[in-house]
Formats: sequence, structure tokens, C-alpha cells
Amino acid sequence: MRLGWVVTSAAAAAGATLGGLGLVIARRLTASVGERRYELTIRGVDRSGERPVVLLDRTPRTAAPGAYCLLLESGGLVRLSRAVKDHGPTLVGREVLGPLDPSVRSGSRASWSGIYFASPEDAGLEAVDVDIETDVGVAPAWLINPAGGPSSTWAIHIHGLGSSRAATLRGVQVAADAGLTSLVVTYRNDREGPAVGSGRSTLGATEVDDVRDAVRYALAHGASRIVLFGWSMGAAIALQLAVDTELRGVVAGLVLESPVLDWVSTIKANCVRSGLPAWAGTFAVPWLDSGFLARITGPGGRARLRDFDWTARADELAVPTLILHGSTDTSVPFAISSRLRDRRPDLVQLQKFHVDHAMTWNSDRDRWRVAVLSFLESCGEPEHAKG
Repeated sequence: MRLGWVVTSAAAAAGATLGGLGLVIARRLTASVGERRYELTIRGVDRSGERPVVLLDRTPRTAAPGAYCLLLESGGLVRLSRAVKDHGPTLVGREVLGPLDPSVRSGSRASWSGIYFASPEDAGLEAVDVDIETDVGVAPAWLINPAGGPSSTWAIHIHGLGSSRAATLRGVQVAADAGLTSLVVTYRNDREGPAVGSGRSTLGATEVDDVRDAVRYALAHGASRIVLFGWSMGAAIALQLAVDTELRGVVAGLVLESPVLDWVSTIKANCVRSGLPAWAGTFAVPWLDSGFLARITGPGGRARLRDFDWTARADELAVPTLILHGSTDTSVPFAISSRLRDRRPDLVQLQKFHVDHAMTWNSDRDRWRVAVLSFLESCGEPEHAKG
């Protein structure tokens, strides 16, 4: 009897501990968008060449060839060239493209980013600010027409969790080259869209309602067909819309960058990245999936994680889909994209890049552009394509 009580008590204590861990993971995942972390220290600036070179600690990210940028703690943005200059075993140099922000000096703090353009103007695009009316308030968006004028096929660009609409401008450039009108959207609790409740994310479960309203806006303003560009969690939102009966026959294709195709696998991957065992992520699932526990977690609604398992829902896919994904993605497992392609080879194309999360464009922008342009052409009628 005594032993049984001890075992039961120990099991209860362990359960409470693991349940608490699950709550912590769930709250961190759904946390409202906070201030950016500036984790890099600029070690110096070499001005001896034609262009200044910023010196940084050597890491897998800073030593990766590709088009990246530094977001400065002072508020500026510094675009870097593809080439990596060797400055010894602990430092790399990245050549600066364009004028060097005067705040950049030894000791300055910065954040490494794939968000290469700060605004449509920065990306060489002309945008009009428009408002999307949603049930929770006004969600601002950028309306961008290609050089040849408005098209009847629109691209709607959906950013990921904790990111911003500026992150999608990499894809907007390519959509404009394909002759598509673009609508670059925001949604609830992303710091630009409507603020709702606790400010937490529901991982796409309610955010999809705001993007659906953006699709309705497009259809009311000249669009007859829609291609959805979804980045990370934005891909999870795009997939929900692609199978929405209201939009049957409207969504013509999906372009998915580093897509969340299964939240449970994604949560486990992020546990590993944070130094926890993958199984720890399992304990977060009830805090996100149960209506009662989700109220404690605080996102303002259950995430319905099973709705976001697209390997299980693969048979529901009905539109051509292009996935661009890095094989070394530590946030969203590449294996899930590969599995979906294998389940639906009739509809799903997969472009594999050797890069981390949401950086495929940055690693090889020419290949990314060609792949997307070719896919859009296969979906039909890029109206003013530039080749």
C-alpha cells in the first residue's frame, strides 16, 4: 500500500513537472511578437578596399555564402554581398552593398537576417497602402502592381510567425516579374495587424480568417485567380485556404517557403534547437489543442493542430504546389516536405536548398527566381513575364 502510494505520488509529481514544461513550451511558441534580439557583435569594419567589409564572429550563418543582411540595433539595415572573406579562424568579413550606416562600428550590435528589403521601395517596387477589413479590425496591406499594369491573377503573400510582411518582399519581386498583382498582407497579433486579446498567436488557426478576408478583397478588386505565397507559418495558413470550399476554383497554386506542414513535428524540432529532447514537445500539444488548456496558455483559441498535419491530409490537396525548403532547416523539418512530395507527386514539386529556415532565396536567389517563375507559368498565364 505504502509503495503504491509512493509510486502514484512520484508519477503525479513527474506528470505535473512535464505538464509544466509543456505549458512553458506552448506559451513560448505562441508568445506575442516581441522586440528583436541583437545577438551579433560587429568586431570591426575594414575600409581598406573599394567597399567596406564588416567583421563578424565566424558562425555557420555568418560564414554561409548568400545575400543576407544585418538589422542594426540602431534601426538601420546593412545588405551584405554573397562573398565571404576569410579573416582568420574566428572571424569572417562580409562586404557591404550600398552606403554603410554611420552607426556601424566595432562593438555595434546587430541581428543576422534573411529579410533583405525593409520596404517595397527598397525592393524596387511601387506599393499602395490598402486596408483589409476583418472581423477583428483593419489589417493593413501593400498592393503592388507589376510594370505592365494590374493582372487578373493575384499573388497573396503571407509572412510567418514572429516575422513581418517585409520578409515576403523577396517573393513579391518574382511575382511582379511574372506579371502578377501582389497583395502583401498582415494579420492579427503580428505587430502590424489588429491587436486581439492577449496578443498571442493561435499558430494559424484564427489568423487564417484575416487572410481569407484579404482573398475576398482581391476578388472584389479585379482578381479572378489567386496564387498564395506562404512563408513558414504563412504556408500553414495558405494550405487551409487552398482547401476552403469557399475558395474552390479560385486558388490556382501555392508557393510555400520553408512550410509548416505539421505543427507537432515543428514543435519537436524547435525543442531540439533549444537544447531540449524532441519528446518534450509532446507535452506542449494538449496546451495548444485543448480549448480549456488553451485558455490557460493564453492564445485566445485552440490551435487545432491536427488540421495542420498535411502529410495526413495529403489527399485533400487539389492545386499545384511548389515547396522551397532548406535541408538543414532547424525550425521546420525538411523531411516533412519530402514526405508530402512523395505522397502527392502529381501536385507537389520540391526544390531542395542546403540552408537553414526561410533562407532559400538568400542562398541562391537566381535559382529561387527561376523555380518560381517556371512554376507560375505552369499554373497558367504569367501575363507580362520578363523571362
